[in-house]
Amino acid sequence: MSTLYITHPAGLDHQTPLGHPERPDRIRAIERAIEKERFTLLRRDQAPMAEMESLALAHPEDYIVRLRDISPREGLVRIDEDTVMSPGTYEAALRGAGGAVMAVDEVMSGRAANAFVAMRPPGHHAERVRAMGFCFFNNAAVAARHAQKRFGAERVAIFDWDVHHGNGTQDIFWDDASVLYCSTHEAPLYPGTGALSETGEHGTIVNAPLNAGDGSEAFREAVDSVILPRMDAFAPDLIIISAGFDAHWRDPLASLNLTESDFAWATQKLMGLADKRCGQRIVSLLEGGYDLEGLSKSVSFHLDALMGRETGA
Repeated sequence: MSTLYITHPAGLDHQTPLGHPERPDRIRAIERAIEKERFTLLRRDQAPMAEMESLALAHPEDYIVRLRDISPREGLVRIDEDTVMSPGTYEAALRGAGGAVMAVDEVMSGRAANAFVAMRPPGHHAERVRAMGFCFFNNAAVAARHAQKRFGAERVAIFDWDVHHGNGTQDIFWDDASVLYCSTHEAPLYPGTGALSETGEHGTIVNAPLNAGDGSEAFREAVDSVILPRMDAFAPDLIIISAGFDAHWRDPLASLNLTESDFAWATQKLMGLADKRCGQRIVSLLEGGYDLEGLSKSVSFHLDALMGRETGA
């Protein structure tokens, strides 16, 4: 089985104001990176639009309809200070969630070894009834719920290594014992959640905040001593990665100092756990990452690891 890469041109049609960090060039940078010969064997497919039934696993139907109805025919509609909709945003968001559903289908059915979905806008800040932080639909939550409903996954583990805490994913699974949400992130930083004390109703929220200026050593220690033991004990049927690459040292929106090798290392660690616990099943979803060089290099190393290639991590 091969690694599956999922994207769609609609990801370029979500327009943001000039100077906004969450811009179409993010996808273009990734696309250029995977033109390299070493990615020839990467299986590629296009993200479908998510059905209402899938979105409603994580968001109330009236919230979904409200987003659809405020989608502009021209210009921009501002949801909050950071989050805007353009005429292409709603379809892009639908295909981001649809790509996550497709990835789960392919991995859980054994047609792909693992999958990476390169779509924008990202999703992990989207709460059940609130779009925020560049995000509209919570793709990781939709993927987890879909795995449970369609494939009977009893336990799903999500590891979010984006530099910003995934408040939306935490919000959705706060009182759900069947989903383990683990996060490394810089603190204090937007959105202000993710303290050690935030553990959820069933102890299935695991936050490992890092300090500004922390780099490889602190990140790897948190993964090895906090995240992986909890995921191993949880024994998931599927692992989902909220793969934000804005903890890279080049990124302009935060102050962690990770390198592309750190993301490859973490991917390899998760693959070892997935091999032990869940038949190698991993679905990875693009979240943040706003320096184009840091993003493209990090995604390349992440894909190398998913494909089983040595990265020197």
